[in-house]
Amino acid sequence: MQAKEIKPGTVVNYQGAPVLIETMTVQTPSARGAATLYKFRGRNLVNRQKTDITLKGGESLPDADFQRRPAKLMYADATHIHLMDETDYNQYSLALDDVKSERPYITEQLEGMLALIYNDQCVGVQLPTAVVLTIKQCDPAVKGNSATGRTKPAVLETDLIVQVPEYLKQGERIKVDTRNGQYLSRA
Repeated sequence: MQAKEIKPGTVVNYQGAPVLIETMTVQTPSARGAATLYKFRGRNLVNRQKTDITLKGGESLPDADFQRRPAKLMYADATHIHLMDETDYNQYSLALDDVKSERPYITEQLEGMLALIYNDQCVGVQLPTAVVLTIKQCDPAVKGNSATGRTKPAVLETDLIVQVPEYLKQGERIKVDTRNGQYLSRA
């Protein structure tokens, strides 16, 4: 795959491992005859290390033997989460350390989660950009407070703490952005 074809979200094979491209910048040359530089920042899917890649316009990287497959959470124990592939019913286990940033958003009802499969092994999960979670505990609203502008902390069903508007109550379902952990709206 040529450097100009690589976009964020693409998985390429770099130094023998799959790298998920997260961001990219393009430096165009000011001098004639100079090459355009493509700078990528990605995450190695096997060891979770951040990787910086710089390529000239004509250089390329091979595609990785990689698939995204729809998956559901079966259960979690003290050390692993266990997923089921929704298409062929294969089961995968991931160490909790490998999914510590995604774990607060994963529930058994979660729709749209993808298992990242490399060489027939699950190396991670990709979450939808927004998930619906239930408020487990929060302070009650005080009568007379304005409905907008002020927030309070709420503990969600996965023990994630999110700032929510004051008018929300325990038991309500809300949408949360999985990229930054912020409240989006009621569900």
